[in-house]
Amino acid sequence: MGSLPETVPFPAKESTRVEYGKILAELGKEHPEIVVLDADLSGSTQTARFAKVFQDRFFNVGIAEQDMMGTAAGLALGGLIPFASTFAIFATGRAWEQVRQTIAYGNLNVKIVASHGGITVGEDGGSHQAIEDLALMRVLPNLAVLVPADGPEVRAMVRWAVPPTVRFISAPPASPFRLSMTTAIPLNWGGAISCGRGTTSPWRVSASWCIIVWPRPTFWPNRESPPGS
Repeated sequence: MGSLPETVPFPAKESTRVEYGKILAELGKEHPEIVVLDADLSGSTQTARFAKVFQDRFFNVGIAEQDMMGTAAGLALGGLIPFASTFAIFATGRAWEQVRQTIAYGNLNVKIVASHGGITVGEDGGSHQAIEDLALMRVLPNLAVLVPADGPEVRAMVRWAVPPTVRFISAPPASPFRLSMTTAIPLNWGGAISCGRGTTSPWRVSASWCIIVWPRPTFWPNRESPPGS
């Protein structure tokens, strides 16, 4: 699929969902065909930022995630570019059949952007903790699964996802930490970043090890960067 069209600069300490809301509003100005759907969680997913600017292109379907996916499919068939957002547990669990039958099999240009994946909504309990979301999406055809680690990666991935290919983006609710970087990191589809001793990585890791975590970011509390940086 090639490289993503922009690199990730030194990450700011900004929530991934806030960056999602910001980039949606920016893309809305560049692409009048973009519409946004939410299932009564626009304050949490930050799609409210888009709704504030483009009221006639925002659709709150209520607590009806299955209907949201079907509506998004219909809007895509009409030539629009829908972004459908809710918590990961609802986007991938409650609405899985609609995503499978209508969006994925139909190869429709729908962007499913889920927030609060994994155990990042611990205070909401197990009913809201989507630990299966990526597995459920990866088995579907015509679906590219993207997992940004921080705000800048969200911006790059959402912008890259605008062309007509189905995308599923699962973003944790907050950036883990400010990585210690000396240069921008290019995002390459299917690529990898080397780090650790003896590499030319922008990650200044002095130890002889490197932790790679997928799908959820790992962080060290009360630190500005990983140990040994």
